[in-house]
Amino acid sequence: MALIAPPRRTSLAHEAYRALLLQNPDAIDRPIEHITQGGTLVATIDAVLAGFAVAITHPDGTVELDGLFVEPPMGTQGIGRRRVCEACRKARQWGALALIVVAAPDARGFYAGCGFVVSGEPPTRFGTAVTMRRHLADK
Repeated sequence: MALIAPPRRTSLAHEAYRALLLQNPDAIDRPIEHITQGGTLVATIDAVLAGFAVAITHPDGTVELDGLFVEPPMGTQGIGRRRVCEACRKARQWGALALIVVAAPDARGFYAGCGFVVSGEPPTRFGTAVTMRRHLADK
């Protein structure tokens, strides 16, 4: 599937996580349900896949940004920030009041710049993560 390569390239570009991700490929691959649920938000440049975000709903109504992937050479063009905005729009359409993301601690600055605030630091199989929330009435 075409949406497998970008998350793999993007995720494995981070040397600090590469070995653990290679041992746990399920952490990179996106389930087909993400596409069928309608929350896969694709970005293209000149008809070439540049990146995508995945917004998913949980049974309790929470909407989560479950993946944000940008092709590494295109990482400074605002593609990720625009995908976050699209995920917020999708979450609003689904009736959510907030969008959450569970990310690596080094992504905290990026998400803070997108209007998220820290709401927790859960342990994961890769170490401590950061949970952040963006209230959708903001921005």
